[in-house]
Amino acid sequence: MSLTMAATRVLLRFRTRSTETEDSLVRSIARQGSAAPVSRAVRRVATVEEARVGEVRVVTLRPRRAPSGGHVVYLHGGAYVHPVLTMHWNLLARLVRASGAVVTVPLYGLAPAHDVDEALPLLDAVLEDVRRASPSRVVVAGDSAGGALALVAAMRERDAGRPVPDALVLFSPWVDALLDSPAVHEVAPLDPMLGRDGLVAAGRWWAGDRDPASPEVSPVRGDLSGLPPVSAYAGDRDLLTPDVKRLVRGVTAAAGRAELRLYRGALPVLGGAPWTPGARRARRHAASVVRGDASIGGRAAPPRA
Repeated sequence: MSLTMAATRVLLRFRTRSTETEDSLVRSIARQGSAAPVSRAVRRVATVEEARVGEVRVVTLRPRRAPSGGHVVYLHGGAYVHPVLTMHWNLLARLVRASGAVVTVPLYGLAPAHDVDEALPLLDAVLEDVRRASPSRVVVAGDSAGGALALVAAMRERDAGRPVPDALVLFSPWVDALLDSPAVHEVAPLDPMLGRDGLVAAGRWWAGDRDPASPEVSPVRGDLSGLPPVSAYAGDRDLLTPDVKRLVRGVTAAAGRAELRLYRGALPVLGGAPWTPGARRARRHAASVVRGDASIGGRAAPPRA
């Protein structure tokens, strides 16, 4: 583990976790503002376009230099209840610069006012629009809750008989809303950012009328066959990592290709600490996946500093 990661973890111990309990999450939602504006870092590397799918804002970032012909649909995290942050925009600025891909970001409705059944047709519509643009390579990516949505989007393309994306890029994806495995309970005390009880409440709100165990909310519990290659990135002190390991095992057991790049001592969402060596390595590798340069194997990568 790097010194910068160790210092970051110590500082986070003094920060209140919004997902500690259901009550703390409710208070956090009451205090939060609206979606962060597109950052200056993005505008330096991309032109910014906005459209609407129904009532939902969809932001598209087009690289100013050397476009690669690829297209990323990126779904932001935030436990389904928090809006896109400057952190997300800055992560996407680095991705645009490193990959040359166009990036489309749907700003989906947030729980508890909105739920997964509103997001599903949005995912379908955005991917249909991207396919119409005929990019050479389509990647669906996301972090945390957005990583689960990315996986759900690929499952829906498969189930509808449409072409699946060329790859999935998932940063600490939250693939099981119930977080009920013994391994999750073991890791929970080590995670400085995420609290299980608040996340379980958020997953219940997001499920709406569905069972939180349904594949639309907990995709690791669904059919994992016929998916595109999966590149996942997580830390070994991340509450979400045990279920990410389940995902990788499930995809490979279903004859698919999946890889987990596991970073020792890393934070739950690597993009949240961009100054750490692990986050930089994860972003570089993700950009190579977006470009189509990286081969994706079937086993978890060894822990990294």
